[in-house]
Amino acid sequence: MERGLLWLPLLGLFVWLARAGWNEYQKVEAYRVWAEDFDKAKYDIYAVLGQKGSELVWGRPTPKGPVDLESLSLAEVRSLQLLVNQEAVDLENPPTKGKAIFLEFVLSDSKKVEIPFTDIDLAVRWGKYLGQQYSNN
Repeated sequence: MERGLLWLPLLGLFVWLARAGWNEYQKVEAYRVWAEDFDKAKYDIYAVLGQKGSELVWGRPTPKGPVDLESLSLAEVRSLQLLVNQEAVDLENPPTKGKAIFLEFVLSDSKKVEIPFTDIDLAVRWGKYLGQQYSNN
């Protein structure tokens, strides 16, 4: 009986991990369905992002699908920069580490929009790609 009581917390941990994994799987599947309508899309734990033509749409992933969706037109973008730890960094020479990673868009009405990323390399690739896209418009 004592051995059973020792294994009980471990069993609880496995149940919790299985539930967390299932929840994340549901988020990814909901994202996959949502992303089919876009030319290019990204998923991470902070945000989903999709681009179709000159329109960007982003929101927060959930098991039921993305929520809190917002959008902007690349034609409205005046500038784009990568923020790491609240500081603007060069897309050509980004840092290797950072906690708060955002692509910040400054729109023609001086409004600022920030889209979160978990990975600096992914944010740099999107920043370069979108920088080319809005400069072509």
